[in-house]
Order: sequence, then structure tokens, then C-alpha cells
Amino acid sequence: MLTVRVLIADDHPVVRAGMAAVLGTGQGIEVVGEAGSGEETLVRTATLRPDLVLLDLRMGGIDGAETTRRIRQQDDPPRIVILTTYDDAADILRCIEAGAVGYLLKGSSRTELIAAVHAAVRGETVLTPSLAPKLFEARSAAGEPQLSTRERDVLELVARGHSNPQIAARLYIAEATVKTHLLRIFKKLDVSDRTAAVTTALARRIIRL
Repeated sequence: MLTVRVLIADDHPVVRAGMAAVLGTGQGIEVVGEAGSGEETLVRTATLRPDLVLLDLRMGGIDGAETTRRIRQQDDPPRIVILTTYDDAADILRCIEAGAVGYLLKGSSRTELIAAVHAAVRGETVLTPSLAPKLFEARSAAGEPQLSTRERDVLELVARGHSNPQIAARLYIAEATVKTHLLRIFKKLDVSDRTAAVTTALARRIIRL
């Protein structure tokens, strides 16, 4: 078994010491360094060349997602696993999109943490099981077309049967502006007419009546 060289990045020294102690009991794992901020993590990663960085989400300076993004821009970057107490779906998605291969909660057991380190360096994605539904929901939401507030206003009035002149009057905008909003809506929803736009938006819960 090849030894996995790990850099621990967390702004709490006690947490770093505890993580190092846990990883030290795992076969084939060597903690090669520690960092207390995002900026220090970038420097230590470049100089120590670890195989994997265990990275806290919120530290002093740049956060874990931005630190991840910058590490991934280095030559031959290490694998990155976020290890944090925060389980917000938006945070998970930001880190994964930035290039992290895993997202673990600090309540993970010794066995889970050691297994995750080895899995990550093999190229596998590691995720605390309870976070999987949140990541799925966040990815689904991120994939939905995003209509502006005014575009939703226009489409909701279309759904209620209003004509372009009536919509213009109710929203105090020009009829030409209504047409422009509709064209943008059609493009975002990948449809070609008003009925399809309303049906699609209702099905995806982009608008509600």
C-alpha cells in the first residue's frame, strides 16, 4: 500500500491535532503538514506537495471553496476533501464545483475518515451519507432555468390568461417590453410558445398559481 501524504487545514489547533492523531492510526497515511488559514493552505500545498488536503470550510481569510478552486489551479494538484461542521446544500455544491472530491462532516468516525482518505486518492467521490439528498437537491435546483422576478411576473399573468396589452398595463411597462420578456422566457425554458412556457414553468414549479 502506497503512503498517502495528507495536509490538514483548519483554523483550530486542537482540531488539527485531533485529526492528525486519528489519521496517524490509519495504515498507509502520513500527515505531512498543517495550515491554519486558506492562504497558508495554498502555500503549504505548493511547498509540501501532499496527495490530499483535508480542508475546513470556514477559516480566516479565503474560505474552503475558494481555497479549493485555487489549489486546483496549481500544477499536479492534490485531491481535496472538505471536513467541516456545516451541512448547507449551497456550501456542498460550491465546494464540489470548485473541485473538491469529497465533503465530510466532523462527526465522521475514525473508520469513515481513514476510508475516505484512501478512497479520495483513488479518485472516488466521498460524501457523508446524510448529505447525499442535499447535494442532489442542490444540483437539481442549480440545473433549473432561472427567471428574473419580472419574467416570473409576466409568465404568471400569461398563465392567468392575460394578453400582452393587459400585462403591460398591469405591470406599467411597454407592450414591446412584455414581448422582449416573453422571448427571453422562451429561450430560457427552451420552448416556442406561451402555452408551452406556462406548462413547463408550472411543472418545474418555477411559477405557481
